[in-house]
Amino acid sequence: MREFIHELPKAELHLHLEGSLEAETLIEMDPTLSMEEVRDAYQFEDFGGFLRSYVWVSKRLARPDDYAIATRHLLQRLTAQNVKYVELNLSVGVILWKEQHFEAIFRAIRQETWQSPVEVHWIFDAVRQFGRDHVRCVAELAVEHACDGVIGFGIGGDEKRGPAEEFIDIFEFTKANGLASLPHSGETTTPEAMWQTLKLKPDRIGHGIAAAEDPELMRYLRDNNIPLEVCITSNICTGAVPSLDGHPVRKLFDAGVPITLNTDDPAMFKTSLEREYEIAAERFGFSDAELQQIADNGFRYGMICYPKKSA
Repeated sequence: MREFIHELPKAELHLHLEGSLEAETLIEMDPTLSMEEVRDAYQFEDFGGFLRSYVWVSKRLARPDDYAIATRHLLQRLTAQNVKYVELNLSVGVILWKEQHFEAIFRAIRQETWQSPVEVHWIFDAVRQFGRDHVRCVAELAVEHACDGVIGFGIGGDEKRGPAEEFIDIFEFTKANGLASLPHSGETTTPEAMWQTLKLKPDRIGHGIAAAEDPELMRYLRDNNIPLEVCITSNICTGAVPSLDGHPVRKLFDAGVPITLNTDDPAMFKTSLEREYEIAAERFGFSDAELQQIADNGFRYGMICYPKKSA
């Protein structure tokens, strides 16, 4: 099974660069850090604790070179897993919150992608609880960099503190400028929050596991071909789902909802894309044919719009 999963050409559509930082990478960037300090920072028990850990990690990215190192190491790991295509979430909202030089950071990141065999595109992610002005600023940067491999705009963070209806016009702006609508929703909230997210006309929804509680919503996602970016291990680690056995990935798939498998923040959740496929097979009984279908979905629902730039 592991050989079959490894040999599958794979795409990943929900992966945060900042959440991919292994302890060794952090220490390479900042030798004053200890392994114990990093491990302690990666300990959390709920979604709020995870967000605090994510902020801690993001603050370690202090220079453009740090972002370049993070990108280089991530792409090496993806290459080793036979990942051919990735859409990376970049927390542009956090970069702005840190008052860093965004253009220098993005230039350093893009230069790393030119050396990789993985096809890389970008989703600019805003922090929904930071408010409309913040989200609009990230949206404008996403549109400005559409010719630089940015294919989508999304919002992450605490959905309860930043409901989708506050950002409808901003998503209309980005869609009108050719970007995909790729919001997070239904991770730690309810089907009602996802119904509201549908007003953003999403091309995909990040997580979306709350849909399993609402048969009508699952039918809507199926009939309108709106895929969910499912992140099994992430949902367990953040407490979004109380146990692995209770994860709704099988229920969503069997209901005909299009899904992809993803890692979200692989270093923070101690997982990999190959491991997510293994969990789907071992714990949820996905057959080789079903895993092949999910792998194909990664390419089918990817927003491949721009060819990779040359150096």
